[in-house]
Amino acid sequence: MLKRNVFGQPVIVKRWLVRVFGSMFYRKFRWKNSTDIQGAEIFQDLPDSNVLLVSNHQTYFADVTLMVYSIQSSLIGRPNEIKLKGFLKCPKANFYFIAAEETMKSGFLPKVYARAGAITVKRTWRAKGKEINREVDSNDTTNIAMALSDGWVISFPQGTTTPFAPGRKGTAHIIKEHKPIVIPIVINGFRRAFDKKGLFTKKKGTTLSLWIKPPLKINYEDNVETIMKQVIEGIEQSQEYNLVEKDLPILDRDSLQKQKSPSS
Repeated sequence: MLKRNVFGQPVIVKRWLVRVFGSMFYRKFRWKNSTDIQGAEIFQDLPDSNVLLVSNHQTYFADVTLMVYSIQSSLIGRPNEIKLKGFLKCPKANFYFIAAEETMKSGFLPKVYARAGAITVKRTWRAKGKEINREVDSNDTTNIAMALSDGWVISFPQGTTTPFAPGRKGTAHIIKEHKPIVIPIVINGFRRAFDKKGLFTKKKGTTLSLWIKPPLKINYEDNVETIMKQVIEGIEQSQEYNLVEKDLPILDRDSLQKQKSPSS
């Protein structure tokens, strides 16, 4: 009998999809551009479930793919590297990523990509390019809770690729209710290297940076506003960071980070 995840999807199918998309992006990450990954050793010490990875967002697919690459490579003993072997082996199949339902239904490739671990949610503030105001779908929150109980979840708290946009409180509610380990990740370079979807190369020779920070020290009894502020600070999307030159590679921004109080 085929092993299935909490959503009833065959794990072997997901692994094959991960391998296919990993192979597609390998050349974009390794040959057309370069990567600067720091902190991926953390993945080796995390529990198997109830881990929430929060990050800023620059493209629909490229940045989350590099995150998955860094997870798989780290778990085969090669942290901070991009190894095709990690994707082909795929030691961590119980990972998921939160994505807008509208985005994942926008074409054939996004629909296939969704099968690799997407938890699709309905935006409460925008649909079809128009501002709206609707209630959170209870099925969305249930699916996120199921994914956390099964493994790791990648979330983009701002819900948009627009830099320094305010965080959506849904992430803070998830943290407060389910008390996951929260790992902040800061990415950069994807907006320059790829189109908005992250499927086509726009500029070669770009450094794609990924900084995996230590877990946030969250007081789960805090209100959602306080938790959300901590998350946004952790992924360097508060207005304070808007004054920082975000095109700098991670290594060059390290000295700037030391001048700031810790986000945790």
